[in-house]
Amino acid sequence: MPRVKGGYTTRRRRKAVLKLAKGYYGSKHTLYKTAHEQVMRSLQYAFRDRKQRKREFRKLWIQRINAAAQLNGLKYNQFINGLSNADVVINRKMLADMAVNDPAGFAALCEVAKKAAPKAKNTENVVVLTTASKAEKAAQAKAAPAKKAAPKAVKVEAKVETPKAAAAEDLNSKTVAELKEMAKAAGISGISTMKKADLIAALSK
Repeated sequence: MPRVKGGYTTRRRRKAVLKLAKGYYGSKHTLYKTAHEQVMRSLQYAFRDRKQRKREFRKLWIQRINAAAQLNGLKYNQFINGLSNADVVINRKMLADMAVNDPAGFAALCEVAKKAAPKAKNTENVVVLTTASKAEKAAQAKAAPAKKAAPKAVKVEAKVETPKAAAAEDLNSKTVAELKEMAKAAGISGISTMKKADLIAALSK
């Protein structure tokens, strides 16, 4: 059986790779093996950066919109929130283009955003919720006054029992940094390795 060489097919495949590598530096556009390695790597970068490019442009648009909004007395988030409240649907690409090429139109949009930024409905809802919760608390207090009175007396007695217990409670309410400062002032050594319980025990002596 005769020996078969892949002359035409192999040459066509290699020429396609070298065509993709046209313009690369040095042997990357002349030697097939080196060119093939570089072309495979370049195709991976191209696949990744087709997605990365969209993120980079969005960042650029946001920076331009923010700069133009600040010239009109607004922050970026206030401007976008105001437009959404006013039902103005314009994407960031067009807003960035207006910020660069049509400052007057962008200023008009800023005025629309300023007018639509505060929402009266939200504040009313918040006030209603807070008043309702206060009314419920008052009703509960009137309904069961005896139940609340008993534990208060017990708590007062427990607090007044001993001055050491009161001091320990005061120390428990403080942070580790405050306890360390108190220990330094008291001249206690080895503070850096102590935990909160150790500091409280050393200070309560």
